[in-house]
Amino acid sequence: MATASPPPEGGPDRRPDQPTTEEFVEVQHSAEFGELRRTYRSFAFPLTIAFIAWYLLYVLLSNYAGGLMGTRLFGNVNVALVLGLAQFLTTFLIAWFYSRHAAAKLDPKADAIKSRMEAGS
Repeated sequence: MATASPPPEGGPDRRPDQPTTEEFVEVQHSAEFGELRRTYRSFAFPLTIAFIAWYLLYVLLSNYAGGLMGTRLFGNVNVALVLGLAQFLTTFLIAWFYSRHAAAKLDPKADAIKSRMEAGS
């Protein structure tokens, strides 16, 4: 009958090559991690607020400016339809823009932190 080996040091779920909890906390308090968070927040928060404001404007116009939203632009296409489709367009543009931002600014910083943590283990 085989006996189970004792769990790795640092907890039952920790593999030997993983950083410890203390190392994660130390990195979390580092200036480099703070810069990564600032870079993320300076992009995500303003864009999120702008998108929510744009969405709420659409909803408010739909509820309270029926005459404007019902204005026909051409054929059966009115302002409400164009603005509604623009909601989808802005969603996809924001996702694309974030993807580019993350690849250029966030991923290199995160990869550097990850590599240093993995090398220190």
